[in-house]
Amino acid sequence: MATQQINIPDIGDFDSVEVIEVLVAEGDVVAVDDSLVTLESDKATMEIPSPVSGKVTKVTVKVGDSVAEGDYILDIEADEAAAEEAPKADAKKEEPAKEAPKAAAPAEKPAPQETKAPAPNVPPVPKPVNAQSMGAAYHASPSVRAFARKLGVDLNAVTGTGPKGRIQQNDVEAMIKSVMQGSAAASGQPQGGAGIPSVPEIDFSQFGETETVELGRIKKISGKFLQTSWLNVPHVTQFDESDITEMDAFRKSMKAQAEKAGVKLTPLVFVMKAVVKALQEFPNFNASLSPDGQSIIKKHYYNIGVAVDTPNGLVVPVVRDVDQKGIFDLSKDLMELSAKARDGKLTPADMSGGCFTISSLGGIGGTQFTPIVNAPEVAIMGLSKAKMQPVWNGAEFEPRLVMPFSVSYDHRVIDGAEGVRFTTTVGQYLTDLRQLIL
Repeated sequence: MATQQINIPDIGDFDSVEVIEVLVAEGDVVAVDDSLVTLESDKATMEIPSPVSGKVTKVTVKVGDSVAEGDYILDIEADEAAAEEAPKADAKKEEPAKEAPKAAAPAEKPAPQETKAPAPNVPPVPKPVNAQSMGAAYHASPSVRAFARKLGVDLNAVTGTGPKGRIQQNDVEAMIKSVMQGSAAASGQPQGGAGIPSVPEIDFSQFGETETVELGRIKKISGKFLQTSWLNVPHVTQFDESDITEMDAFRKSMKAQAEKAGVKLTPLVFVMKAVVKALQEFPNFNASLSPDGQSIIKKHYYNIGVAVDTPNGLVVPVVRDVDQKGIFDLSKDLMELSAKARDGKLTPADMSGGCFTISSLGGIGGTQFTPIVNAPEVAIMGLSKAKMQPVWNGAEFEPRLVMPFSVSYDHRVIDGAEGVRFTTTVGQYLTDLRQLIL
């Protein structure tokens, strides 16, 4: 038996993440890939698996701790076979460890772009002299830095309340709120963020019995991003519908073949292929607006985000390289990502890199809706429930399966004429799938 220290593996582009669950205790016996702790970033939760089998002899973290890549979290008294492999794994880690001191020197200086002059609308607030340590101007995760840049907040003026003075998103929000409250007090009018009048507070209990239920974690996180997108993106929504009679007949004819391949064939995979074909013809939809708003960044890859309804709220995993995959491969990807989403096991990598998002309510009902653009993307499609309708064919009415859909887009990047051309093109591809191979 040999004791092996377990450290946090690569967790993506995060300085630190919070421990929300410790899944083992001293004395527990674990197998390879058993979950040890659960971490939570601002985008997703992730479980850290055990690299070896054995007995947990020491746990050094607790719920609420912040950890980063390489942090020591516990000891496992590894089985003999695992102990023999441990030295090999440690040897592989030694080389990057030797290089660490060289990379440490430049990290003492904050990046130039993160020390902008204070934005005109957010005057700087004096920072306590003991708010930061280790010589850095401020400490904040990449997501918080991006959030502050979007709102024009100078992080040098924000007081961090996190561990070791780390600036968190609520610190940025608190500063903006305090500034706006100061402006409101001067004008004598109640104001919300960015000068938007706040919703009046009402004691609803005066009208009858009430109950206060806290929002779920995912809704709290996504709500902030949705509000930011709604306030920053000038939305336009184009409504359309498509005759999918032939497409649905083809899908049903492929059911047996799909079952042999171990997948469930849904209309969504055909929509994804039609959307990618249209994105190739209308590249402005497969783009993002530059931070200064003076140019667009066109993407030459096609990753489609798919909104998934889970017990904890709506999440948007991303299916990559849709243009390079067939409908069975896409069906498999969707099944795997949907299962991870429902189990709360999506990683930050699963939810990043999207170009265009599809939100499908077709399995539930409804006729049309206006989805909110998932910024920094510039467009999103909403699918509603298809139903049989009488359609005039020139001689008589015949029953056809018609699916309503909508596309919301950023009017700074896409104008109305281009928007309707895009939806018309997608509708034509869904009506006649043969056009997808032209």
